[in-house]
Amino acid sequence: MKTPDTEKLTLNLGFVDLGRIDLLVRDGFYSNRSDFIRTAIRSQLATHSDVAAKATTRLALELGLRTFTRRDLEAVVAAGEQLDIRVLGLAVIDGDVSPELARQAIASLTILGALHVSPEIKAALADRLT
Repeated sequence: MKTPDTEKLTLNLGFVDLGRIDLLVRDGFYSNRSDFIRTAIRSQLATHSDVAAKATTRLALELGLRTFTRRDLEAVVAAGEQLDIRVLGLAVIDGDVSPELARQAIASLTILGALHVSPEIKAALADRLT
């Protein structure tokens, strides 16, 4: 399974804000609405980068993409341990991981970003998502 590069978001904007975005697109400042929104988000993230970096460190979050395979989780269970997963970005639990194995291996999940798992694993870990 290919890991996606992006996550789709849906947002609601007031008509005046939307019209202003369309005006900037029409006048060539941005190629389309999505380009404007991505640029605005990046600008805000840059503005608050120090705060985000400190929070990432304080919360002991892994930054980026983290994939958990069946082999990874079986090793954790074999060692008699459980994981406290803390990811800022994308966390993926492979499709061949059973809900039972996920429950045995994962004590808690804190995901700031996106979690890609099967519906069965998501249901099995629902009480461990924070």
